[in-house]
Amino acid sequence: MTFLVEGFNRSLRPRGARVMRGRIGLVILGFACVYAVIALRLVQLGVESYEGAPRRGHAADSVAASRPDILDREGRLLATDIKTFSLFGDPRRVIDADEATELVTAILSDLDATEVRERLASKRSFVWLKREITPRQQDEIHALGLPGLGFLRENRRVYPAGAQAGHVLGHVNIDNAGIAGLEKWIDGRGLAELHQAGLASGRMLEPVELALDLSAQHAVRDELQKAKDHFKAIAAAGLVLDVDTGEIVSMVSLPDYDPNKPGKSIDKSRLNRLTTGVFEMGSTFKALTVAMALDSGKATLTSRFDATAPLHYGSFTINDFHPQRRVLTVPEVFIHSSNIGSARMALAQGVDAHKAFLKKMGQLDRLRTELPESAEPLLPKNWGELSTVTIAFGHGLSVAPLQSVMATAALVNGGKLIPPTFLKRSADEAAALAKQVIKPDTSQQMRYLMRLNVEKGTAKRAEVEGFYVGGKTGTSEKVVNGRYAKDKLLTAFMGVFPSDRPRYLLLVMIDEPQATSETHGYATSGYNAVPAAGKIIARIAPLLGLKPRQDLPTAERLLTVRQASN
Repeated sequence: MTFLVEGFNRSLRPRGARVMRGRIGLVILGFACVYAVIALRLVQLGVESYEGAPRRGHAADSVAASRPDILDREGRLLATDIKTFSLFGDPRRVIDADEATELVTAILSDLDATEVRERLASKRSFVWLKREITPRQQDEIHALGLPGLGFLRENRRVYPAGAQAGHVLGHVNIDNAGIAGLEKWIDGRGLAELHQAGLASGRMLEPVELALDLSAQHAVRDELQKAKDHFKAIAAAGLVLDVDTGEIVSMVSLPDYDPNKPGKSIDKSRLNRLTTGVFEMGSTFKALTVAMALDSGKATLTSRFDATAPLHYGSFTINDFHPQRRVLTVPEVFIHSSNIGSARMALAQGVDAHKAFLKKMGQLDRLRTELPESAEPLLPKNWGELSTVTIAFGHGLSVAPLQSVMATAALVNGGKLIPPTFLKRSADEAAALAKQVIKPDTSQQMRYLMRLNVEKGTAKRAEVEGFYVGGKTGTSEKVVNGRYAKDKLLTAFMGVFPSDRPRYLLLVMIDEPQATSETHGYATSGYNAVPAAGKIIARIAPLLGLKPRQDLPTAERLLTVRQASN
């Protein structure tokens, strides 16, 4: 019997062991399945995040888009992206909105606690709490360990030169999208489409190279600020153009703004007066009038115009600021800035010819450049002889100063009208765009007249030893409530250097300068814009590669050279 029982027990042991091993296997398999599910969920969360990710991802795409660097002509950095973080919340995961609000606002004191609590207590899956926080703020918030808070990495636009080139560069919004200046132009050139295609990471984008020279820009801005302060003006502006390529080497409009802090850009006093504003350019426009007369063949440098008495036209009387009370030759009309002589010169051409010439010189149409901000010229509603008379000496037609610079450059560069650009441009590219608008011989005569004006005329204070400056002054009364205000002047100077071989054209404008003791009570261009231009040329000419020359010829020598070449 004992033998049978023991044999039975031995027969049961393998079966029990097998059952036990099976049960253990099932338990192991169960745990394996649980861990597999957990692992898969962790991977899913790591790749896809939570279900709010599509909305958050869309926000990240819109704010983290890279932009190309912007460089000056020497490769110096003007604008670039840096990485920063922004704080967001998922209200569904916030345990205690009141506590989270209290802790977050203690670190980010500029946040409105009521608004933060409303966002964290909402039923949304994604809310912004603070864009572009500092690394220290990020560390402090992360250390709180609050559920439902997170960070998104973004691109933030920074401008190392600050306000130095604010009006040229423009600025971006909080989503790093260009909304003004060249930043807006960059977006308009297809940057948004590149973002959508995933081809706009910072490493893929080529830098945008400008014609702007940061050293010259600094010098121009510095001297303009000094002049603005000294003459207690409300504004000042300056522009330097390469007359052979149309490249804008410097452009400053004061007051300006720092694109790192773009809020001030909406202040109307900070508009870019050189492209967005339109002005009656005063006697600088006489250069166009004289060039028109000479180019038509109806006048020569020896032609004479009667300026013995004021010109009466209807109920209007045209006077000269410094009347000579005699018959003037063309050079005398120019250097004495005679309104009467200029008016008679334009009348001799006729209204239609005058309009056609200004049209050809780009003064009657809006000038388009890379800057989206541009202004339409203000033309007379009824352009008759009186309009021709006043426009001849710079009143009655308002243009953007940049387009006036473009036309004046054509007067001295051999007669070629070249569209201005803020981008680098080669001589061959400029030649392909250039349009011959006056004869080369006329251009030579205009160079002579502009140099003569610095030697003997209204622009003597622009003389800079060694750089052979030429130019034309301009003073215009501003229109206030439909009438010209004698005590509110806009002064300007168009200066070319060097006059015999023009390379650069400088425009200086000062808005409502005040007379000082050294100006003998005058606030006209020759006493403020002209000397400011001289100081600018003395500083920027060497920066732009021009070397001072000795024993320079007189203006008359320019005519002798022209006659010899003929």
